[in-house]
Amino acid sequence: MGETIQILELFGGIGSPRCALRNLNIQTKAIDYVEINEKAVRSYNSMFREELEYKTQTVVGWNLKPDILIHGSPCQDMSIAGHQGKATGDGRINRGKGSDEGSGTRSSLMWETIHIIENMGEWRPRYVIWENVKNVKSKYMRPNFDRYMVEMEKLGYTNNYAVLDAREFGLPQARERVFTISVLNGEKFEFDDLIRTPMRNLQEFLEDDVPDIYDVTQPSVLACIGEKGIRRATVIKDCAYTITTRQDRTPAQVIDRGDGRYRYLTERECWRLMGYTDEDFDRAKAVQERNGKYYKALYDQAGNSIAVPIFESIFRKIILQEVA
Repeated sequence: MGETIQILELFGGIGSPRCALRNLNIQTKAIDYVEINEKAVRSYNSMFREELEYKTQTVVGWNLKPDILIHGSPCQDMSIAGHQGKATGDGRINRGKGSDEGSGTRSSLMWETIHIIENMGEWRPRYVIWENVKNVKSKYMRPNFDRYMVEMEKLGYTNNYAVLDAREFGLPQARERVFTISVLNGEKFEFDDLIRTPMRNLQEFLEDDVPDIYDVTQPSVLACIGEKGIRRATVIKDCAYTITTRQDRTPAQVIDRGDGRYRYLTERECWRLMGYTDEDFDRAKAVQERNGKYYKALYDQAGNSIAVPIFESIFRKIILQEVA
């Protein structure tokens, strides 16, 4: 790869890989960024406002030449909470659409990534990185996961995947995700030698003076603090649980304020727990609107994002070690 790394971000969200490259001082050219959520695009443009702005786009019909292609096709239809694997009234399991090609679900857009690479002609990205939820390897989703690997092999890639936890990369958040890394005409990517860092203290990520609007007031949530099962609210201690797009409904996670009071994580705290800087957050917040008590779009964007330090570790290996 050349001195300037060219990246293509599909389903780009708020630019986690681009933030990681910036943090590593790697000269980067984002040759394109594709994201259909207008509010996420708004945050992305504000975070990288010194450069070219993007508009909401689809992922069809591109002919680009990136060194690295990163995609995190929407996971809602692959997750436990998605449409697949739901029980029917007679006890059977309704598999649902999941990520089947042509199903019309958001998760099926991963097949567009294959088509985009095919349409590049003789050009192939050196690396293709795909992030998704652990459930992508479940009984019902595994056939599509395996098919993705086969299709990438047909395109000349050697694949490997691993479950990576944000806690292994410094963030006090229990967030396990499957990372699939495909290397063009190369050896299998080894995850074992990724640089891992000790989990930092949760207190470093929490705000000092949090307004009362973040206090838990719903009786339904207060009643299930400390409970188990589907309806539960877990008290955060050493680390947060997986950051989701909604922090104020069960299952929930709360912080004990003392005196019998509990509060939710703030939008800023969620961004910090994903590895974003306060400047990233402030730039995004400046272009979003409050929805009721909270900036819901900022919760959404954190919950849908990818932990920045994991990308930092991956890029250290595939870029910095390569040129060392």
